[in-house]
Amino acid sequence: MTETAQTISDRIHQMLDDLTRAERQLALSVLENYPASGLGPLAMLARDAEVSVPTVARMVQKLGYKGYPEFQAGLREELKARGKTPIAKHDTWAEAAPSGHILNRFTEAVIDNIRLTLGQIDPASFDQACALIADEAHHLYIVGGRITHTLAEYLFLHMQVIRPDVTHVQSTSNTWPHYLLNAKEGDVFVIFDVRRYENNTLKLAELAHARGARIILMTDQWRSPVHQLATVCLSNRIVVPSAWDSATTIMLLLETMISAVQTLNWSQTKARIEELEDMFDQTKLFRKFT
Repeated sequence: MTETAQTISDRIHQMLDDLTRAERQLALSVLENYPASGLGPLAMLARDAEVSVPTVARMVQKLGYKGYPEFQAGLREELKARGKTPIAKHDTWAEAAPSGHILNRFTEAVIDNIRLTLGQIDPASFDQACALIADEAHHLYIVGGRITHTLAEYLFLHMQVIRPDVTHVQSTSNTWPHYLLNAKEGDVFVIFDVRRYENNTLKLAELAHARGARIILMTDQWRSPVHQLATVCLSNRIVVPSAWDSATTIMLLLETMISAVQTLNWSQTKARIEELEDMFDQTKLFRKFT
């Protein structure tokens, strides 16, 4: 299995509507603790999902596998891909790199990521995430990690303009208790967590969830462990011919989300923008050519 291939989770989501009741129950059980749920014996998976062993065998075949061992091998490959370091990712691409120029190869990979991501995102879930972010009755917290803090800052900067009561939670865990102290039931946390998932991010999500906060997770195709706590999980394809993963697809979703939230809150947002522009004029922050 290559990193750009569909994950088993992708396949399950795509075929949910075509499964029998028992198979759907099994599929949801697999997704609940994915991918660990499928790594044990077949009988254990059937027992945990409260379905029969033949039901497991049938669904595995519907997913395109000859049997349960092949299905498990696919899960193990995904686990290996999750934990790859930058050097390992670079070597994977370098070994099978086509002869085309990097500009073309990289662009093709990004376009493929966008196409696959948009093909699997549920519009209703995306709309739900936008509505939660736009809800001014609850405080909005935005959290990034070691690399994704730049994406968090980008979203935070725009949300500061669009709505009040927005906090950018810094990515150092020793400051988190100060932020969480003010978190209330119903507040919203937008959390960014991509592969090489950070233990601190999971701990913050657990603490926020325990306080009754709702979590919107921006993650990759393998899904951060935070997804088990998330109200909405938006998975993005991130693989490109590089030692580093790509943030292009996540940025596309963010900019679309910013546009959607701005529209939902336009009357308030317009007034805030006008007030902000007046401040810019007073401070002469920007040059004017007229």
